[in-house]
Amino acid sequence: MTIEKNLNGAELNVKVIGRLDTTTAPQLEAEFKGNINGVEKLVLDFAELEYLSSAGLRVILAAQKVMNKQGEMIIKNVNDTINEIFEVTGFIDILTIE
Repeated sequence: MTIEKNLNGAELNVKVIGRLDTTTAPQLEAEFKGNINGVEKLVLDFAELEYLSSAGLRVILAAQKVMNKQGEMIIKNVNDTINEIFEVTGFIDILTIE
C-alpha cells in the first residue's frame, strides 16, 4: 500500500493506493494519528484502492469518529468493489461518499 498526502491549510487529502488490509491498516492508522490534529476537512481518495478488509474499515471508522468532532471527512473515487463493501457493512450510511 502507498499513501500520498497533501495538507492544504486545514484540509488533508489522503490518497490510498493498493490494498488496505490487516498488514497495511496500521500504516494508515499511524498516518492519521500523526497528521489529523487540527484538520477540519479530511478527504480520502480511493481511486486506486484495490481491496478493503475489516481492519481497513476499522481505521476508516476511527478517522470518521475523530473528524465528527473537529470537522468533516469525505471519501471520493470509490470503485464498485469498495462501494459494495461499504453497502454490505452499513458504512454507506455513516460515511460521506462522493
